[in-house]
Order: sequence, then C-alpha cells, then structure tokens
Amino acid sequence: MTALVDLTLADARIGLNRGDFTSVELTEAHLRAIERRRFLNAFITETPEVAIAQAHASDRRRRAGQVGAMEGLPIAIKDIFCTEGLLTTAASHILDGFRPPYEATVSARLRAAGAVTLGKTNMDEFAMGSSNMTSYYGSVLNPWQRHSAPEIKLVPGGSSGGSAAAVAARLCLAAMGTDTGGSIRQPSSYCGIVGLKPTYGRCSRWGLIAFASSLDQAGPMTRTIRDSALMLGAMSGYDSKDSTSAQVPVPDFEEALTGEIHGLKVGVPCEYRSEGLSPEIVALWDQGIRWLKAAGAESIEISLPHTQYALATYYILAPAEASSNLARYDGVRYGLRKAGNSSLNDMYMQTRAAGFGQEVQRRVLIGTYVLSAGYYDAYYLKAQKVRTLIIRDFQQAFKTVDVILTPTAPTPAFAMGEQMDDPIIMYLNDIFTVPTSLAGLPGLSVPAGLSPEGLPLGLQIIGRPFDEQTVLKVGGVLETAACFTQRPSLAAAT
Repeated sequence: MTALVDLTLADARIGLNRGDFTSVELTEAHLRAIERRRFLNAFITETPEVAIAQAHASDRRRRAGQVGAMEGLPIAIKDIFCTEGLLTTAASHILDGFRPPYEATVSARLRAAGAVTLGKTNMDEFAMGSSNMTSYYGSVLNPWQRHSAPEIKLVPGGSSGGSAAAVAARLCLAAMGTDTGGSIRQPSSYCGIVGLKPTYGRCSRWGLIAFASSLDQAGPMTRTIRDSALMLGAMSGYDSKDSTSAQVPVPDFEEALTGEIHGLKVGVPCEYRSEGLSPEIVALWDQGIRWLKAAGAESIEISLPHTQYALATYYILAPAEASSNLARYDGVRYGLRKAGNSSLNDMYMQTRAAGFGQEVQRRVLIGTYVLSAGYYDAYYLKAQKVRTLIIRDFQQAFKTVDVILTPTAPTPAFAMGEQMDDPIIMYLNDIFTVPTSLAGLPGLSVPAGLSPEGLPLGLQIIGRPFDEQTVLKVGGVLETAACFTQRPSLAAAT
C-alpha cells in the first residue's frame, strides 16, 4: 500500500471516501513527516493541535454524510495569509506576535471545504525574493540535491519556497502560495511540483498581506495537475470584500482534464529564447513542443516584442506598490516596536530599521524613489505605459494561439548564497514568469524533466484571462508525456 504521505490530493480523497483510512490517520502521518524533516525549515509555525481537531471534525462530518471538496485533506498555508488566532508573520521580524482576528478568504474557503491546516510555511520576507533566503526565520532547504555534490545546499526558490519544499518533501498533500512575479511557478519548478498562478482576480486577495496589490495572486501548489484543479476550485470565487475580485463563474476545473488537445494552437515566443539560455532548458522546451505536437496540437512561433522591458517594468511597479503597502508597519498598532529616543518619527525609523530585512528595505527605498516628486513621470508613469504594451502583446498573440509554452525558470535550483551578492542576478530568476504577472494571466508550471545534475526543470503554460481550464488541460497532457515520477532524496530522510 502507498504510504499516506505519498498520496496525491485526488488519491487521498478516494481513500477517505472508501474508508481506507481516516482524516485523523492521514493528518497524523503528515505531522510525523513534518517532525522528522524539520531540518528543511519549511514551516514557520506548526499547528498540530489545530490540525488534529480539524481532522476529528472532518471525520465526524463524513460519518454524517457531509463531505466537502477538500474534506479531511491536510494542507499547508503560506505565512502571508492571515489565519484567525494563528501567528502570521509574512516571515518578517516586524510582525512578531501578530495573531489576526480574521481569516483570509481563500484559506477560509479551503477550511469550509473541509481542508485540514498543518501549519504556516516559510517564505521570503513579505514575498520579496526568489530564493527563500530573505526570511527572518532562516532559509528553507530544497529537498533535491545535485548528483555530483549532494553536500551543497540548494534553494527551493521563492517567495513560496516553504510551500514548494513542503509539498515536494511529502510534508503535506498540497499548499497555498502566492505569486507576484513568479513566486508560485519558480519554486515549483525548482522543487519538481505543479504550481498554478490563476488569473488576477480569480482568487480573493482579502486577508493576504499585500506586497504589490496589482500583481499579488493566491494559487495552489500540488504534486499533480488534477490536484491543482481540485484545489483551485475550492479557493476561487468572487469576494465582495476584495474590490479586485472578479465576478466570473467558477467552473469544474477537473472536468477540463480530458487529455484532448487536437487542433489546439500553442504559441512559442521567439523573445524567450534569450542569449545565454541554458542548453538543458532549451532542450526541455523543444521536447515539450514535440510532446504537444504528438498529442495533436499545432506549434506556432509568436512574438512578444516588449518582453525585454518586462523585468525593468516589474522592478519599478512592484517596489512602488510595496512602498505604499508597507507604510502601515510602524510599530504603533501591532508587531514589533522599538523605542524612539526623541520623537514619534524616531520610533518609526527605529522600528522599521530593525523590523525590515535588507531586501525589503531595498525595495521600499526603490519604490519611494520612483514615486517621489520629479521621478514619478520618468519612472512609475512610464512603467505603467510599458505594462500596457506588454498586455497588448499577449492580447495580440492570443488572437492566433490558445496557449503559450515557455520554460518556467532559466536554470535549475541554485546553491544557497550562489547569487546573493548581486540583486540584479537574483531578479533575473523571474525573467520568464514576470511578463505573465504583469498581464494578469494564468500561468502553470509543470515538472517535465531533470537536469544532468538530477535537478527538476519545469515548463510554463500561459493562457487567456480566466481560461485556467485550457491551461490545466494542456498541463495534463504535458504531465502524462513527461511522466515525472522522480522524488527528492531528502524526502525520505529522517
């Protein structure tokens, strides 16, 4: 019999429905896995008592014939979602001791659907980073290792690195993440799991601690495409408390997984074949095109001419929004407070200097600069105009294609500290994911192969707004063709 922690969400749902095991047994198996693999540092806060209580309640509901879409399934929640009564830190010192009196809409919906909360996962501070090395609570360890140098510690990607590592290492059946410029898709690629960034507005942002409000989006991180479809259905829907939430119907995403893509047109953007792209990434991308052609799809070369400006645009707009959003953390109402020597302003400065890490301070400073008088027009306003051009590129492309296929990340997972000296190099890790975020489109990372060093590589599928069904359908075809069944060696470590 398959170990309980090796089940997918869909398989665990079947086992629970058949009575092969209870939610309590399933939850206890994952709690034991979390305890054995704490060296990964995937969790900031573990909630075993909460999880067991929720699992018992789920088993009672099942016996009464009340079964939700996620009934009894243990998952993890990125520590950027407010969870009522549970420590919520966004991996920042400045939110020390913060226990929200309310619940984020998406986590509340998962809980209402019967999901069991195992804990809050580690992340880059305020979701700012591509490595999960900016967390106040320490770095997360990628459970994968290089064949030639297993002693070298690798990053899981970021900012949702704790969620990605937890899913890959079998510490939870699935996890919630957030994606601002690639923070679900890039760590999913690095950790060999499925990561879905829904269309902006598909999932409510209410109760999500804001980084960049026009970009942040919650999404599922799972081990299979079907699991992503299942979890997305439970998370999605209009929320009157979120003005950016879209009033669109929530389809049955699992029904889309037919495997039939005959005649579907797949766009391949020439601009993504940038100079210096790793040969192993190019080879996997070409293989992905061949897999889709073999399934009956048609490959079409397209152009997204403003791609080259996407990173610069993102790193003006996102810090600008962060500068505004993070102004609320001042030490007055909640979290960390450092005493000022002479004035209220001094208390603000002391608190923010001690509470914010280096990367957060860097982005707040950049954002404040580009919003300042004299630079607003030169930087922020111009970046908004370029964002519009990037959106138009995608709109034009989707007149001739149904989805777009690209790599997820330019490299496999890198070593801790390997790129930390140069923030610009770190920002380049999001080169393939940022354009999708700027355009608000759905993007899916599918594990599709291994590097020569035995590290996972992902392919990204980009779709039209609110067409996650087609994205998931194509993802299912890629998943079947790639047959990615490898698992990280540290997932079995005790």
